[in-house]
Amino acid sequence: MYSWIWRKLPFGLVGKLTGSVLLTAATVALLWYVVFPWAEPLLPFDDVQVTQDSEVPGAPPGEVIPGDDAPAGDGHDLPYDTERNNTPPASPNR
Repeated sequence: MYSWIWRKLPFGLVGKLTGSVLLTAATVALLWYVVFPWAEPLLPFDDVQVTQDSEVPGAPPGEVIPGDDAPAGDGHDLPYDTERNNTPPASPNR
């Protein structure tokens, strides 16, 4: 297909390069301004359902998330525990 387009473009090498750039720019503009805005409502990229009251996945209801007992407003609130690391998964070869 690309070789057919290349053969059909006029004006020698310079014209073919210019035509290729113009065709590419027109295709990108068509996608950017027509196709993507039309398809955006159909895609789930902005379907976020995270809330402030989220609990730890797999934990019993009401369990305190590690690090939540830090005093509020100290300017160093992190959304994760800095006192311990999760152990790495066991390797099946060991």
